[in-house]
Amino acid sequence: MNQQPLRIVLVRSPQARERLLPLLAEGNRAKTGAAPLVAILAADLDFHEEFPKTFPYKPDAKELFEGLDREPHARLNATLQIGYFILGVRAAGLAAGPMTGFDAAAIDQEFFPDGRHRTLVVVNLGQPGENAWFDRSPRLDQDEVVTTV
Repeated sequence: MNQQPLRIVLVRSPQARERLLPLLAEGNRAKTGAAPLVAILAADLDFHEEFPKTFPYKPDAKELFEGLDREPHARLNATLQIGYFILGVRAAGLAAGPMTGFDAAAIDQEFFPDGRHRTLVVVNLGQPGENAWFDRSPRLDQDEVVTTV
């Protein structure tokens, strides 16, 4: 339905960075403090309000979500958009370091005080630093995650 619930806050200023850092897990603070740019990626729970722009060929589309729990739709569709966001950043030759180690409710309160948004991921963006890469952690084998019926 062309929901487009992803909303992005680009954290550029030192003042905004200082507001964000205490809300991150201890292990994420130094790398976020050093990143050239940080993006807070969130789901807009009122995405349906934009349907007149994003879904113009169905005038009553907004009404489909009135009174429903929109959060699952917003989270799922924003998460799909986040995957494309990360791929796009990396395709442009930049590094994207997505993190989920943070206090989401506190970030929502600090950066989205209207209550419409739910923070999903914080992403550090920029050029990879020296020795930025480390060996990949082990992965499950295909037969542990794929079932054919």
